[in-house]
This record gives sequence, C-alpha cells and structure tokens, in this order.
Amino acid sequence: MLSYIGLRILQALLGLWFIATLVFILSRSIGDPAEIFTARHGHVHAREMMEERLGLDKPLYHQYGIYVGQLLRGDLGKSVRNGIPITKILMERLPATFTLGLFALGFAIAFSIPLGVLGAVYRDSPIDWFAKVMAFLGQAMPPFWLGIMLIILFAVVWDIVPPAGKTGWTSYILPGFTLGWGVMAGMVRLVRSSMLDVLDSDYVTMARAKGVGEIVVVSKHALRNALIPVITYSGLVLGAFMNGSVVVEQVFAWPGIGTVAVQSVVSRDFPIVQGVVIVFGAFFIFINLFVDILYAVIDPRIKYTGQ
Repeated sequence: MLSYIGLRILQALLGLWFIATLVFILSRSIGDPAEIFTARHGHVHAREMMEERLGLDKPLYHQYGIYVGQLLRGDLGKSVRNGIPITKILMERLPATFTLGLFALGFAIAFSIPLGVLGAVYRDSPIDWFAKVMAFLGQAMPPFWLGIMLIILFAVVWDIVPPAGKTGWTSYILPGFTLGWGVMAGMVRLVRSSMLDVLDSDYVTMARAKGVGEIVVVSKHALRNALIPVITYSGLVLGAFMNGSVVVEQVFAWPGIGTVAVQSVVSRDFPIVQGVVIVFGAFFIFINLFVDILYAVIDPRIKYTGQ
C-alpha cells in the first residue's frame, strides 16, 4: 500500500508540473501581459517598467526557471494591481470557498443518499417518485435563478437569514443550499441506479436466502458497495465547487476565491490567474488521490497493484 501511495504522489507531482507548465505557456501565448496591462494606463515607459517588474524582459527559458523556482518555494508571485503576494490573497479567500463547498456537499449527501436508497428499495413507490421529482427539479433549476429566489423569499420577505455576505453560520444556508441543490439531484439518481444494480446482484440474493435481515442487507451488503461511484462523484464535485462556485459567490457576494478569479481575469492580473489555476489543479489532483486511497477502505475487494 505504501508503494502505491508513493507512486500516486509521484503522479500527482508530475500532474502539478504539467499544469504549471501549461499555465506558464498559455499566459504568455495570448500576448504581452505588460502591454495588455499598461495599455489601460498610458504612463511614460510604463511597459518597460512593468516588464522589468514581472521579469518579462528576460529570455523565456529564464522566466520559466524563475517561475518554477518560485513554485517550489511556495511563492506564486505578487498581484500586478496592488503588489500583494498572491499566496496571501488566496489563503484569505480559500477558507470561505472551501467551507462553503463542504457545507454544500454535506447538504447534498445528507439528502441524496437516503432518497436514493429508499427510491431503490421501494422502486416505483411514492417514495421513488418523490426522489425522481426532486432529482428533476434539482437539475432543472439554474443556480443563479434559485439563489435569487431564495434571497427574495427567505431574506427579504421572511427575513430569516442574511441575504448576502459571510457574517455567521446562518449566512451559509442560502448559498450552500443553492450550490448543493443541483449536485443533490445528480447524486440521488446516481445512488438509486447504483443501489438497484447492487440489490439485483447474486451476493445480495444469497444474503437474503440465508435469512439476513433486510436492514442489514441494505446497509451492509448493498449500500457499502453502492457508495463507490458516489465517493468518486463527491470528490469531483468538491473540486468543482472550488472552481465552479463563481456564480453563487457573485449572487450572494461571498468573499471566496471564485470572486478573486473573476476580478483578476477582468483586470488582466495574470499572476493571480496563474496562481488560481495552479491551486485549483492541485486541489483536484489531491482529491483524486484521496478518493483512490479511500476506495480500499470502503470496498475490501479492491487490492493495490503489487500488494
């Protein structure tokens, strides 16, 4: 197992190197960042000063060497707009996005697993139809529309929760529900279909033939094996929350990393864009590593290569 983890960590590091290199190439292939930025200001010798500040006056291979060296030290550079270290900017915003993603994922799991399991156990019953309707509504409602409707109803009309911002635990309710609603719909369908496949398998039929109680059959023999695709989906969803919560953060004025990414793209602050992409890529890679290791904990039938 240790050799497998070591190999996966090596693969993760190679993936990070590839992402960092790709970001370096793309950020310089769209044009001269110094020219793009200084064209909005028009200062005398502004372009030359900006090139020197960003290190763009050096050969490309020299720029890449400096870039990789900074990454190895954990230095993502400084913002072009205000000179603040990018690591500091991201570390200030990352907890807000991460906690919101965890809240949304927790909401999705808490509702989708019971609905999916009950829908599979009592297929074609009113419970199953209710689960299907919830899944349909979740996939049909756009997040920006759902967020606005929730603000109008629960914050403006009833004044139960804050309409926007991050002021306390109650401020997580509306954006977390909005972010997790669509995921909950997809997860319900995934849990239901996975449970149906497992409940029709031979070992479940054998367990029932031996007189094992239905609760034990569903919870131990069926659900544990049906969670494998759910774990994979949950890991990808958590990574997507870190990347794709921009709309929800904009609607609820959430001080997260998605807002910083949008602002940096609009202002052509390419060092922040580089840092955001690298952080997002690293998060996805290590989430996948964690999911791979968790597989063997959930399903003992999974064995590591060479073990």
